[in-house]
Amino acid sequence: MEGTGNGPVIGIDLGTTYSCVAVWHNEHIEIISNDQGERTTPSCVAFTDSQRLVGEAASIQSIKNPVNTIFDAKRLMGRRFADETVQSDIKMWPFKVIEHPDDKEDKRPVIAISNKNVNKHFSPEEISSMILVKMKEIAEAFLGSPVQNAIITVPAYFNDSQRQATKDAGVIAGLNVQKIINEPTAAAFAYGLGQTITGSNPKKNVLVFDLGGGTFDVSLICMGKNVFEVKAVNGDTHLGGGDFNNNMVSHFAEEFKREHNIDISDNPRALGKLRKAIEKAKRILSCNHETSIDIDSLSDGIDFSSPITRATFEKLNMELFNKCIDLVDKCLNDAKMEKNDIDDVVLVGGSTRIPKIQELLQDYFTGKELYRTINPDEAVAHGAAIHGAFLAGLIDRKDIVLLDVAPLSMGIELQGGDMKVIVPRNTTIPTRREGRVTTYYDNQASALFKVFEGERAKAVDNNYLGKFTLADIPPAPKGVPKFDVLFDIDANGILTASAEDIVTKEKNQITITNLSRLSKGEVDRMLEEAEKYRAEDEHFKRKMKAKHALETYANEMGVKLRYYEGRLGIEDTNKIRGAIESTTQWINWNFHLKAWKFEEKLNELRQCCDPIFAKISTVATPPSRRSALPTIDTRDASTSSDSGNIYGKFQNLWPKRRS
Repeated sequence: MEGTGNGPVIGIDLGTTYSCVAVWHNEHIEIISNDQGERTTPSCVAFTDSQRLVGEAASIQSIKNPVNTIFDAKRLMGRRFADETVQSDIKMWPFKVIEHPDDKEDKRPVIAISNKNVNKHFSPEEISSMILVKMKEIAEAFLGSPVQNAIITVPAYFNDSQRQATKDAGVIAGLNVQKIINEPTAAAFAYGLGQTITGSNPKKNVLVFDLGGGTFDVSLICMGKNVFEVKAVNGDTHLGGGDFNNNMVSHFAEEFKREHNIDISDNPRALGKLRKAIEKAKRILSCNHETSIDIDSLSDGIDFSSPITRATFEKLNMELFNKCIDLVDKCLNDAKMEKNDIDDVVLVGGSTRIPKIQELLQDYFTGKELYRTINPDEAVAHGAAIHGAFLAGLIDRKDIVLLDVAPLSMGIELQGGDMKVIVPRNTTIPTRREGRVTTYYDNQASALFKVFEGERAKAVDNNYLGKFTLADIPPAPKGVPKFDVLFDIDANGILTASAEDIVTKEKNQITITNLSRLSKGEVDRMLEEAEKYRAEDEHFKRKMKAKHALETYANEMGVKLRYYEGRLGIEDTNKIRGAIESTTQWINWNFHLKAWKFEEKLNELRQCCDPIFAKISTVATPPSRRSALPTIDTRDASTSSDSGNIYGKFQNLWPKRRS
């Protein structure tokens, strides 16, 4: 094996149901077979009274040891126990998933098993790390040397928490995870390097349709001779072959209950038998139109046999199939492309072998031939290994550039609850994006920055990532201190958020770590919810804009009143002061009113204040000294040429800071 002093960089596709490992060897990519001679390995871990089994050995004994055989661990990565999808999956799994007994704050899920007569709890990251260790050992057996460096792939629609969890699993496995890359992007590498891009227009638009055992991704990638640029991604981190199986398990469990009046929903062994038979039948139906489910002694000594046709399978899962096509349509819309702009549609993931999926996709693209030359089970690992070879300097084409994107918008919560987006979704990464905010209260001592990702207008409707505080803000009126908020997303899609006071240069930051955050609307549902509640979001945005305009104007009038108080008559002074105080009180009491009410109130205040101040010149603003979320800075940063002296400008005008 040629390589650098750091050794080879293997590519690992850590899949929901199967995993695969590849490496650059003897001037080409080698998909490495496991000890059973198979090129893919079940993502399965089992614990018996005598040993721990990983891969094929774990899968084989799953029927007789269902409660201690763990699969689908990827579906728990970076999630909370209370998550709807976790609760839904728990009902279908034979093994036990509980809330972490020592984690009262984050309430992460753990898998409870009995190993050598001792009850143990394993996090999803630990289980995934065991699978990664297995892939590492497979590579080491093939290469005949130790392996430390790896590229690990994740679904394009994995959120920040899930990406961090994957990276942590690699660290636990003893791997130096050089990069986390998206699965469709890796597949595009496998496709793209074998293509000759010629003609007057060297660019090619490729749609990667990646439907695996547990996740679905669609990515639109523009390929040139030297650049792989991701234009848009979409998908669902809870949609795949496992969901098709679950629908069939529910169907046949209900059929068994009707025939024999026996409910097997709480019988892990029976469910395990049924799931095995259904997985086999699903694969057969990709080639044949009919097969049967045959299980000896499914429950209480009763055998079960039932025919299943391809048409029945399609009927049970048509809603999920159609959802895949809907997400393809959204991806094209995000990229601002039409169907005829797509040059190739590349199939990735074992579930793309389902004939109905191929039929629906071909119909959507009006008969376009689907690209099936690359093995859908191996394409992701193949592409990851190519990228690993780039990093190791083993492939000469060092000028190739990979430009991936952030799947979700990222931003901070502002006072009032709306979300200020710093990094819009589908922004090319790595990236550094800035936004400017200011204080909400006079003499505000500190600013709290809460970080979210998602597409909803209200921050709390999005996925919470973390928080940090910027303290020791010098005394100043509301709106005078200014903070630059910086979001730095690295090539792995991992975020570091920071804020800096532009005058004092006081700075604080947070690197979002693997917190299993409560996200009632999961990342794979956020865009769907955003579409569903678009009208509600638009109303909220308009209301917040109107409310902010009213508050800003009232504060400006308060500052002007203090500045010109000696030059105004008592009657005018009292009139303006009363109007400002009543408006401030009205805002506090009427937060839930519609936008037009705030706009109407602003006009009333203007009619009171503008005529009085029309005779004299205007001046800048001051404003209580509390810790609060930031608000939008309505003035352009470029106008603050005297920012270095801005606090001193008001120190005699404004009262001393509160304790």
